[in-house]
Amino acid sequence: MAESIRIMGIDPGTNYMGYGIIDIVDGRPCAVVMGEIDMHKIADAHHKLRYIFERVRALAEGYRPTQVAFESPFFGSNVQSMLKLGRAQGVAIAAVLSTLPEAAIEEYAPSRIKQAITGRGSSSKEQVATMINSILGTDYKPRKLDATDGMAVALCHWFTVSNVLTRVTAGDKRKGLGGDSKSRKGSSSWESFAKSNPDRIKR
Repeated sequence: MAESIRIMGIDPGTNYMGYGIIDIVDGRPCAVVMGEIDMHKIADAHHKLRYIFERVRALAEGYRPTQVAFESPFFGSNVQSMLKLGRAQGVAIAAVLSTLPEAAIEEYAPSRIKQAITGRGSSSKEQVATMINSILGTDYKPRKLDATDGMAVALCHWFTVSNVLTRVTAGDKRKGLGGDSKSRKGSSSWESFAKSNPDRIKR
């Protein structure tokens, strides 16, 4: 019997943290759930971290993913914002490992995730959301696009680990901060990516 694969993707944030969970059935991703952890009304930074820990741990306990992927913090000019984002991601990772110590954890650069979903590393959140629905055959209309961003992280992880060539050539350049040169350049359009990859699209 084939091993069951359940992947949770998390898009860290300090006001909204998106998440998405997929099951792999007969080699294809199927949506389980997605949503966002809303922290924008929590004023105290340390209370936000505690809330992140509690909510992510509850998700891990409730859905029991076998693999978890995170979007890596991106380089920016605001050092304080980067520090807060890094703390949020670290607390979320700790929450997963406190419940699922054997879970496989990976990180992917923002441009790498967009490139995996749309074919272009500079795609907008709206384009990512559109492709998520196409790939999964869903009709998600989330209140916040952080939710579809979380689902995109999960799908990016599956596309990476399920492709032999990608696994061999991935490494730090593809999954680390900033992505690789291809993910930064992207393809000519996300529409052309969809046309050239019909196996990823559900109609």
